[in-house]
Amino acid sequence: MKNQKKKRGSIFLLVFLVTLPPSLGRQTSDYAPYFYDNGPSSTNGNMALFSISEDTPVGTQVYILNGTDPEGDAVWFGLTFEKGTREYLRVDPKSGNITLIQELDREKQGEISALVSITDGRNKVVETIRVFVTDANDEQPEFQNLPFTADVPEDTAAGSSIYRVQAVDKDMGSGGSVTYYLQGTPTTKFTIDGHSGVLRIKPGETLDFETTTLHFVTVVAKDGGGQYKGKHQVLTSTATITINVLDAQDTPPAFIGTPYFGYVYEVSLPGSEIATVFAKDGDEGNPNPIHYSIINSSEDVFTINSTSGCISLTAYPVTLRNELYEIKVKATELGPSEELLDYNAMTMVTVRVVDLNNHPPTFYGENGPQSQFEVTMYEHPPEGEILRGLKITVNDSDQGANAKFKLRLVGPGRVLRVVPQTVLNEAQVTVIVEDSAAIDYEKGKSLTYKLLAVEIDTPERFSATADIVIHLLDTNDNTPRFTSEYYIARIPENSPGGSNVVSVTANDPDSGLWGEVKYSIYGSGSDLFLIHPSSGIIYTQAWATLDAEVKSKYNFYVKAEDTEGKYSLAEVFVTVLDINDHVPEFDDSLVERTMIIGAPVRVEAVDADAESPNNVIEYSIMQAEPDNIFDINAETGEIKLKSYIKSMEIVQNITKQKDCRWSLVVQARDRGSPSFSTTAVVNIDITEATQLKGPMAAFLLQSRHNPMKALGVVAGVISILVGVTVLISTAMFLRNTKSNRIMPARRIIIRRRPPRDHKPWTFNVPFRGGGGNDPLNKFVVGDPEAGSVSINPNKNIRPRCSRSKPNPLPPRAPCLPPPSCPPLSSNPRPSERPRAAVPTVSGALASKGSRRSSQSRESNISSETTRIPVSSALVSELKRRLEQKIIESNSSYY
Repeated sequence: MKNQKKKRGSIFLLVFLVTLPPSLGRQTSDYAPYFYDNGPSSTNGNMALFSISEDTPVGTQVYILNGTDPEGDAVWFGLTFEKGTREYLRVDPKSGNITLIQELDREKQGEISALVSITDGRNKVVETIRVFVTDANDEQPEFQNLPFTADVPEDTAAGSSIYRVQAVDKDMGSGGSVTYYLQGTPTTKFTIDGHSGVLRIKPGETLDFETTTLHFVTVVAKDGGGQYKGKHQVLTSTATITINVLDAQDTPPAFIGTPYFGYVYEVSLPGSEIATVFAKDGDEGNPNPIHYSIINSSEDVFTINSTSGCISLTAYPVTLRNELYEIKVKATELGPSEELLDYNAMTMVTVRVVDLNNHPPTFYGENGPQSQFEVTMYEHPPEGEILRGLKITVNDSDQGANAKFKLRLVGPGRVLRVVPQTVLNEAQVTVIVEDSAAIDYEKGKSLTYKLLAVEIDTPERFSATADIVIHLLDTNDNTPRFTSEYYIARIPENSPGGSNVVSVTANDPDSGLWGEVKYSIYGSGSDLFLIHPSSGIIYTQAWATLDAEVKSKYNFYVKAEDTEGKYSLAEVFVTVLDINDHVPEFDDSLVERTMIIGAPVRVEAVDADAESPNNVIEYSIMQAEPDNIFDINAETGEIKLKSYIKSMEIVQNITKQKDCRWSLVVQARDRGSPSFSTTAVVNIDITEATQLKGPMAAFLLQSRHNPMKALGVVAGVISILVGVTVLISTAMFLRNTKSNRIMPARRIIIRRRPPRDHKPWTFNVPFRGGGGNDPLNKFVVGDPEAGSVSINPNKNIRPRCSRSKPNPLPPRAPCLPPPSCPPLSSNPRPSERPRAAVPTVSGALASKGSRRSSQSRESNISSETTRIPVSSALVSELKRRLEQKIIESNSSYY
């Protein structure tokens, strides 16, 4: 019997603990919450030694903070960063889910420091964490010391190292290793070491300055590859190496203007200039000086200046024995120390002896005398190049000094020069380029010069002229150029798709296809824009919608490119102009507020426009009932009572309403043009400040503007209580069906009370009311006959009995229902039974099993009473089962 009482007391204690508010159990102890430490490989816990890859997409849930409170209270989580640092992560306070909110870059920041916290509302634990950012293959190799230029002598041996390139990859591991290879055709003369980046001349290849003076080699730097966003990625970079081939002394000199002719006149004196030869070193990049000499005797009547190549007469013409002389001239290169080198050339100079001046100089072409010569060539020929298309010969048929004349070009100065400048009798005319930049097709499609030949030492000064017309051919020597380095455009955000934004213009002075410019657009901000490839008009995509509230600034690049790939860039800045296209919005058209006298309440509207004044809101009271009671701050939306209203007495004097609930219509208007506005009805309950204490008061104050929160908490508590009641009732029913039958010791007397005696049911609670600071006093069993417990809607138990008796009496059996109930044998349906009273039975219990069953049922009823409110359907079901049990017991007894 004592064991049964202890067991019943334990059940009562368990039920009371379940229904006890959490705040009562924390009066004696309150421990701080703590994190779980699940190790660095876990994705939940306290983020100890946690690492994250830098290619993790923004918005990914990367970790779950996990912890607990020793008292079992709910915990909230926090994540903060030091002031001035970037916030990469954000935590959900309830679930602890940590989400990545900004892109990571290990090369810029390899470690993130933050503070994580856990709190139960009273105690807060803060821990410092370090999140390591792991590497992904997102950086391409970067060449160092650009641009790459190498000067290589043309006689450099095959296999020699001529340059070394270096590229650095900021990634780690295989993604940071760099190898090199050359991009281009297999016919290139160079090769590169894949690991060191050393550029060499291929075995069996040689350089030749006279063939090619410049080589362009494209080198590719490739990393070792690695994972990036779940895929294997290999990144490369390219750079161009410019190789200047330096001329070496490997080409002999060559005479210019051959063949050479000279004349000796009868009036010539010793020392007179007969002819001048000119030789040029074949190594044009680094030419050596030339030494001239005559290698045959020529009867010792002629001499040559070793530096200038001028051939002079050494004797009087009367001493000359021959009318025609052949002079063999040798041109030899001089070394740095004026020594003669092995590189030389030879030419013949024909000298005639004449005595009359009866012929003027005459220009000859391939078909005889000619006064105009034409040649077609490309613009910008190399300086020093000979205009080989001109076949001009000048001749004076006189002899000696009568056949000596000078050549001169008349036209734009210092662009071309003529060789030789002094002619004796006859010479091949050579025109040489001096200024390559001046020969420009864009400046003029043709050049015209006068070639003038004038005798020098004759009184007649005979002369001749010929026109030299040079027709130029265009080359792609110009790059398209924009009229501005950048363009600024503005477009309203309501512009439809396909609207013009701005027009860009680039000019290429080249002709034909080389002068045609094709426009393109690229850059991170160019997704919403297109450019016409020919006109350069930039317009929005047909599907594009510009919204200043989403993004108001765009910048991208436009490219102007000719047919050979020469291009230039310009930057375009587009500003999306905000228009007033959003109406201010309140959270709800009907706003409920509780105003404490002396304290304002606030209403707030939001305007989604991007810029001022379109998103600046002014508040005003359009209508109030009663009028002239409230003031509103036009900027903040704070509503407060007039300054003279300082108590509830003044409020009640103003209005006849006793509930002090007033309404007003508040308007929110923006400052845009046109201006938009919206209104909301604000219902304000006026009250005075009261001193509220305890956690329930704090909860009510927090929920006074959010009644749905309080209603949700109450509904949750009721649902838990109903669930516990159903579980306990089911367990007791299953137990009673297996126990001994009830055996009353005497007849059951059924007493029916008249309807006027019908009273509300009062349930006896065997627990004594809790009080004091000792939690054990809350579970002491009291006398059920000494008093009853009243249960109010706020779930507060107020004892109205004495607690002096330590030992409780057995619970009494419930009495029979009033006459209004249907007969017991009818077994009515639940829908037909009255719900006003619970049937009871009065009698003695014969067996221990029956007593135990009866006491269990009464205990069940009493315990269920302490957890009201209970649904009426559950009460009806319990009544029906109890009636059936009583009927079965009575029939077996009789």
